[in-house]
Amino acid sequence: MSTPEPAPTQSYEQAREELADVVRKLEGGGLTLEESLALWERGEELAGVCQHWLDEARERLQRAAPTDEG
Repeated sequence: MSTPEPAPTQSYEQAREELADVVRKLEGGGLTLEESLALWERGEELAGVCQHWLDEARERLQRAAPTDEG
């Protein structure tokens, strides 16, 4: 059995904003291969943070939604 991962230290909004900045830098070009790889890796991390918060929100909505059972 795996233990749940701790919540990220960044909020969804912070991670999304930083991810958008990473994408802008990658699209802008002019970076070395190493810089591009580092930005790509950071983007993957940030996408994971965003997905964590979206999954949490989905679970909360499902728990709050009324059921047909009663």
